[in-house]
Amino acid sequence: MPRRCSVTDRSLVLRIGDHVHGFLRDLHDQGLRVPLPRRRVFLQAIEAVGPCDATDLYWIGASTLTMSREDLEVYSPTFERWFGAVATRPARDQESPDDETPVPHGKGGEAPFTAALGGQAGLEAGYSERERHPVFGPASAEDREVLSLLRRELRGAVPTVRSRRRRPGRRGPWIDLARICRESWRGHGEIVTLRRRNRPRRQRRVLLLIDVSGSMKQHSAGYLRFAHAAVGCLDRVEVFTFGTRLTRVTEPLRARDVDAAVASLSDVVLDAEGGTRIGVSLQEFLGNTRYVTVARGALVIVLSDGLERGDCRPMQAAVRRLSLLGHRLLWWTPLACDPAYRPVTRGMSAVLGSVDALAGVRDLRTAYEQVQTLIRE
Repeated sequence: MPRRCSVTDRSLVLRIGDHVHGFLRDLHDQGLRVPLPRRRVFLQAIEAVGPCDATDLYWIGASTLTMSREDLEVYSPTFERWFGAVATRPARDQESPDDETPVPHGKGGEAPFTAALGGQAGLEAGYSERERHPVFGPASAEDREVLSLLRRELRGAVPTVRSRRRRPGRRGPWIDLARICRESWRGHGEIVTLRRRNRPRRQRRVLLLIDVSGSMKQHSAGYLRFAHAAVGCLDRVEVFTFGTRLTRVTEPLRARDVDAAVASLSDVVLDAEGGTRIGVSLQEFLGNTRYVTVARGALVIVLSDGLERGDCRPMQAAVRRLSLLGHRLLWWTPLACDPAYRPVTRGMSAVLGSVDALAGVRDLRTAYEQVQTLIRE
């Protein structure tokens, strides 16, 4: 647990009260534009932790107001002007080292701010909520060839269900009296053909939930192109992306050209290549009654590595409810393309019991192979 001091420097308390809002305005003027929610978290953290000295206050601000090394380069000199110089690392309590929260590091000794963004290579889960405009490159010739195959095969991969509405048909258990009467008028009251109605089969809804966080940025473009193919050839499809928030992207993906459709998402999906909050995003989906209707009885496909940060219980509860709502819940992850992969991370091991099938999908080619598997089933 983090250490909490019992005595706070009174002069620091006065400086915080007098200067904190001016300090935040100065950060904005220096180019570090902190959104209002993070400012609120900063103030709440000051109240909750009760900093003993300027070093404590520095690290409270660094952990809540900055999201990258560039942000820290602006934050540090600005903080020094308002509150004085501090140590480069938080002081450790020598008497009770077990109670001290260690400074987190990313893979290979990365600074915590780089790890928060998912690492420079985008191979790790992070928690950054910084808005950005991702750039999705054009589809290659091979991708376009696979997309044409997907459009041809996807219809056969989606399970069907009996429609609740009765339609005219050659056979069926119900007599179509209205149609018989209309035709009898033309035949002077004679019933020539006994017309019937039935409930034809129709495709189930398809719900695609696509992870666009930093750890998935090598695969997000391929997943979105797959979603574009699904929206173009299936009757009832809804597509959502999630990283640190939930975004509905069905309408932008209705554009005819795949490159234009995916490129338009750069102004819509503002949490791409950032942090990962799978449980919170899925719970936001389930908290919207309109979205829940989409999931009911649908083929639900989650395209994510399942690398959740923090408490995995919200993710476990959300995936469990999605499994109960939908017809089938499929989880496609790029990690499962490795034959040695085992779902032993906290997030995946928690939701594995609610998933109907776990498969490896890292690009359009592997997605096409899974579609072929669904057709055979």
